[in-house]
Amino acid sequence: MLPPLLLTCLAGFLLIGHVLWGWIPILDSANLAFHEAGHPLFGLLSDRITVYGGTAMQLLIPAACAWEFYRQERRWGFYVSLLWIAENLLNISHYLADARAHRLPLVGDLDPEFFHDWTEILSRWGLLNQDTVLAWLVRFGAVALMVWTVKQAWLFPTENR
Repeated sequence: MLPPLLLTCLAGFLLIGHVLWGWIPILDSANLAFHEAGHPLFGLLSDRITVYGGTAMQLLIPAACAWEFYRQERRWGFYVSLLWIAENLLNISHYLADARAHRLPLVGDLDPEFFHDWTEILSRWGLLNQDTVLAWLVRFGAVALMVWTVKQAWLFPTENR
């Protein structure tokens, strides 16, 4: 029963880390790199979707890992990847809640042409005044995904391979 306990501890650490610091140092530095790489990569497809590329890439990388572990029937890798997605959702919710407030330090803040991704996205959708409500929904989804993942680990604790 050690792996489900370790997964539970990992989920707890990620949640506590977000409550205390709002940032998981090594993991969120990697997530930020994926986020920033997403903007120009999606920008190759269309200038209009460049703003979505950061958040999309931040979720696509761990989702691709989850898919590959699932495909290979590597249950623990799949579970850890799901926690990684949930942790990214916690991070995204923090950023989303800042769409109007603009309190978070952002990459590129020194550029006068720089803008907040979620300010732009929510403005396009006519939802800017709902930033904090949407952030709570994303946060709730993240915690629900973590709880579901941990529950699955306890219900199906053996590795297939």
